[in-house]
Amino acid sequence: MEGGIHTSTDTSAFKECLSLPWRNPYVLRLAFSAGIGGLLFGYDTGVISGALLYIRDDFKSVDRETVLQESIVSMAVAGAIIGAAVGGWMNDRFGRRRVLIIADFLFFVGAVIMASAPGAAFLIVGRIFVGLGVGMASMTSPLYISEASPVKIRGALVSTNGFLITGGQFLSYLINLAFTKAPGTWRWMVGVAGFPALLQFILMLLLPESPRWLYRKGREEAAKVIMRKIYPAHEVEQEIQDLKESVEAEIKEEGSSETINIIKLLKTKAVRRGLTAGVGLQVFQQFVGINTVMYYSPTIVQLAGFASNRTALLLSLVTAGLNAFGSIVSIYFIDRTGRKKLLIISLIGVVVSLGVLSGVFHETTTHSPMVSRVETSHFSNITCPDYSSALNSGAWDCMTCLKASFPDCGFCSSPTNKLLPGACLISNDAAKDMCHKETRLWYTRGCPSKYGWLALIGLALYIIFFSPGMGSVPWIMNSEIYPLRFRGLCGGIAATANWISNLIVAQSFLSLTEAIGTSWTFLIFGVISVVALLFVIIYVPETKGLPIEEIEKMLEGRALHYKFWEKGTKPHEKSQAT
Repeated sequence: MEGGIHTSTDTSAFKECLSLPWRNPYVLRLAFSAGIGGLLFGYDTGVISGALLYIRDDFKSVDRETVLQESIVSMAVAGAIIGAAVGGWMNDRFGRRRVLIIADFLFFVGAVIMASAPGAAFLIVGRIFVGLGVGMASMTSPLYISEASPVKIRGALVSTNGFLITGGQFLSYLINLAFTKAPGTWRWMVGVAGFPALLQFILMLLLPESPRWLYRKGREEAAKVIMRKIYPAHEVEQEIQDLKESVEAEIKEEGSSETINIIKLLKTKAVRRGLTAGVGLQVFQQFVGINTVMYYSPTIVQLAGFASNRTALLLSLVTAGLNAFGSIVSIYFIDRTGRKKLLIISLIGVVVSLGVLSGVFHETTTHSPMVSRVETSHFSNITCPDYSSALNSGAWDCMTCLKASFPDCGFCSSPTNKLLPGACLISNDAAKDMCHKETRLWYTRGCPSKYGWLALIGLALYIIFFSPGMGSVPWIMNSEIYPLRFRGLCGGIAATANWISNLIVAQSFLSLTEAIGTSWTFLIFGVISVVALLFVIIYVPETKGLPIEEIEKMLEGRALHYKFWEKGTKPHEKSQAT
């Protein structure tokens, strides 16, 4: 057992979580109402990829200028960085509930601006508003759920936020498919996001503030009323007593529970160790390459021999579905296996998966089908110009063809076997249609390979392993690992680090693939994943079953615990031993 929770409760935590609708619907309502913030987070990250295709059709300036496309995507991330940074301070100053309400308002305004945008400039403004709301919600939702959850099922309930993030991504792909033929296509796609924001705005007006935040602000009676609704009768008094002792210790140390001294924050051992673990996890969550793998999913489908865009779009649904399934796995195991073990299992799987993807891309790059002059001459007037003028055209293969530019070129496979030499043509709708008329496959993102099915397995394994561990646990850890008085500020710092890392990876991986190739790029992410694994083993503590106030005590006296498979000494046992 850990943290004073009996071992038998580990196995029953998931069952207790499932029984909440009739045993304690109040807690479930708090968790899912706050978790809508995760849904907004997931929906926004997923919807823009599909919407951008139709935005380019409506606004020719966006179609012509890549910088405008990048701005429409990245301005939301930039807004999220600011939202997370400011949101951390606002959480400690104004409370978790008010910050979520403000985030919903910003998100709703942004969705309305985007849906009615007459041009690219208004779209970018709307993306900034949405980003601000997503940044605030991304760190506030798990924090609110964590502080309003019973200890035994805290991990599972915070994991529901992760499930709603992946559920939001899945929903965005469904919405993208649903509105592809509707008038106004992309306006519906981005505008629909306003409805869950409005729903959460209304729900949060009807829900209470976090009881722990209320207690720290001196509103003890209001906090006790809420905690008695959350905790079973035999646990509530002990929870209130632990919270009281934690706040009194802070006041005694600082002289006031209201003033936050940044320098003192960094000098406090528990905060420093918590920030090391929390910020490290958020940075590694992005640098193990999740956005790269998701981005390359259409390419991976083409590698497997499925060349149509519709198939690629349907695969996006499959990958999002696997992501959501992984979040459900996290809900089941987080309070049973523990945070640290789940992270370690997750990262081992990620390393193996990235190794598979790196190997498949290397094989495809070095053994792609050759370009045949006979096959290419079969298509008159649409031959790739670079191929026609190349002195070494006999050495051209599919990958060389796809790397041609001004204009871009595509590979039209042999009609008998996609692995035989094919044609290198200009990449446009006319060439694509002519290729398809002869029952050939058209490739623009990746080349056919007999090992393509391994790429699909690598992609599926990556998502299945990433989602339950590295996808969910960093947000859970950051909602529970910091002392109460610094929780909002530290959570904001960690969330800001996540969004900055997100922006760095998003802006750099295309340059990396062009400079060193896709295979080496995945290999670099694999090496980073190994470093992340060592980091988790050394610096990340296990918080399963520990009351939030006990976690601070553990961090104060924590030594390095390499043997993660063994159960650590319980805080209350340490005190008894002394």
